[in-house]
Amino acid sequence: MDSTNASFSIEFYPPRTAEGESRLDAVHAELAALGPEYFSVTYGAGGSTRAGTSKLVLKYRAAGSEVAPHLSFAGTDESDVRELLQSYQDAGIKRLVALRGDIPSGGGAPAHYRYANELVEFIRKETGDYFH
Repeated sequence: MDSTNASFSIEFYPPRTAEGESRLDAVHAELAALGPEYFSVTYGAGGSTRAGTSKLVLKYRAAGSEVAPHLSFAGTDESDVRELLQSYQDAGIKRLVALRGDIPSGGGAPAHYRYANELVEFIRKETGDYFH
């Protein structure tokens, strides 16, 4: 980036196929050369792409990119969130995008949290100030 201190990030959605993942990997490599501050990876409605989100952020982090996984509590429980947090800490990931997330269709509001600030409080309780 130039001396104006401007920064930018790039957001990806986890692909659903191996071919899509291969194409996204090529796009990631091209865009990484532009020097984004980080890559964020979305977390589909109701946690539908949770495994894909985790896989991508861990892969791109291992490749040297700064990443910020989206993390939602919709469609998850505290043990799932705790496991993801530990996985991200183990990989040296320091950023999160904490969201309530979309409630899965046909499902009611999650029993454990109603609002994103409650997820943030849980993250802080589990990890202190590790994530930002």
